[in-house]
Amino acid sequence: MTKKAQRDIEKGYTNAEFAAKLRRLADSLESGEKFEIQIAGERVYVPVRAEYTVEHERSDDEEEIEFQIKWSLK
Repeated sequence: MTKKAQRDIEKGYTNAEFAAKLRRLADSLESGEKFEIQIAGERVYVPVRAEYTVEHERSDDEEEIEFQIKWSLK
């Protein structure tokens, strides 16, 4: 298997696009299947063994919620 280049991007979506991606993710989780998503032109395959977390950050002038999905490549 060839090693993929490191990547750290943030991609914005419309409300409708984001809702559709969340629906597909929820469907995958409920059915116990891997999740596939395309982000900025690259298809990413999230395995069933992935771990899901929600992160909340707050500063003086903004708040942020991140839905995180992590998995090991090994």
